Amino acid sequence: MDKVFQYLNDNKQANLDQLQQFLKIPSVSTDSTYKKDVKKAADFVADYLREAGFKHVEVEETKGHPLVFAEWLEAGEQAPTVLFYGHYDVQPAEPLHEWKSEPFNPEIRDNRIYARGASDDKGQVFMHLAVFKAFLQTTGELPVNMKVCIEGEEEIGSANLYELLQSNKEKYQADFAVISDSGMVANDQPTILYGLKGFTGLEFTIKGPDNDLHSGMYGGAIRNPAMAMAHILTSMKNEEEVVLVDGFYDDVEDITEEERELIRQAPSEDFAVSTGAKETVSEQGYTAKEHTMARPTLEINGLYSGYQGEGTKTIIPSTATAKLTCRLVPGQDPDAIQQLLVKHIEDHLPKGVTVSIKKEPLSAKAYRVDPDHPLIKKAAESFEETFNKEVVYVRMGGSIPVVEWLDSIYQVPVVLLGFGTPDDRLHSPNESFPLDHFEKGMQTIANYWNKVSTNS
Repeated sequence: MDKVFQYLNDNKQANLDQLQQFLKIPSVSTDSTYKKDVKKAADFVADYLREAGFKHVEVEETKGHPLVFAEWLEAGEQAPTVLFYGHYDVQPAEPLHEWKSEPFNPEIRDNRIYARGASDDKGQVFMHLAVFKAFLQTTGELPVNMKVCIEGEEEIGSANLYELLQSNKEKYQADFAVISDSGMVANDQPTILYGLKGFTGLEFTIKGPDNDLHSGMYGGAIRNPAMAMAHILTSMKNEEEVVLVDGFYDDVEDITEEERELIRQAPSEDFAVSTGAKETVSEQGYTAKEHTMARPTLEINGLYSGYQGEGTKTIIPSTATAKLTCRLVPGQDPDAIQQLLVKHIEDHLPKGVTVSIKKEPLSAKAYRVDPDHPLIKKAAESFEETFNKEVVYVRMGGSIPVVEWLDSIYQVPVVLLGFGTPDDRLHSPNESFPLDHFEKGMQTIANYWNKVSTNS
């Protein structure tokens, strides 16, 4: 390990330079004009793995963007086989005018590197690549058998990944998986993320008349679709943030007292500072932390109807549309929740209007691993030895579908080693990643591979 740590230290600037080269590639998966750049990013990853010492590396074509697969299986039968997953694609950089520096020309300011993908997920992926190289270039081997899966479609829902994992089970099979696509609850605060919420949703449109109508001539005779929409939406959740859809909570696994204590120990976010909201609201009987981490939610993500221009246009709009999503917890089935939403909308539809419903095609179940699992405890030890601070254990309100897929297809633990911070501005202008987390992250990762090198 001394040789590995020394190599990482000696190559600190080289690693930073290569990360910057990686970040310069505008691998925006959602925009077809960047298709060649997405392929260029895949080639960058593949070339780096070959240079690091992986003998088997392939750029696997999919129906969309390519996936990089590599494996190093020379650690022996006593060592576990690990699947490392990450993604090299990034979100669009718009709005460009809000960036203080060019999104694909990395800039270092205040000990942070600013660029699209710096935190999500190129910076965190590259830390793993650099650690692989450090081991292979100093000791000639990795402490574990390693399979690497780095895709180019995470930001567009991993459209082709599930089919690949399902149809090539032996290829991707491992004893456990590691993902670094998450973060810490605060700067320099090592965090064990042991749970993620599931996800589902739908979009529905209420239709009334064939076209917008004069509100004076037809108001009182024709149902207003926007008002009908308002009635439906207010029937779905009350002011205590309790979801009123029949059956919504039926299969929810309650938070244990042990977990409530873990949540209490986690640092509390000052929502007034981070969001500008004047006060928090949470489900009756639960704190804001408990609700965001471990209770299900139903939210309106988009709502539009009628005239949107300046001034007044006195109409009854012909349609109203709402987009809804739910974040789910262990026990809830996304498809079943989706059906409950559909039934609720249909049951509460006022007279005089019709409804069309479009179900969200991408859904995922919640994921939770036992925080006392040996692999999690070794991760905590690795964090604490590097950051010199006790870890906190949290569940996160976000969703990473691949985590649930790995759990359901392979029935293996998924360890989330996240090094991002609340200040990284993921998906927003001026995305960044702290350089001290970049360095400490590589040390933590190296430490972790050493600790899990035996199956004991």
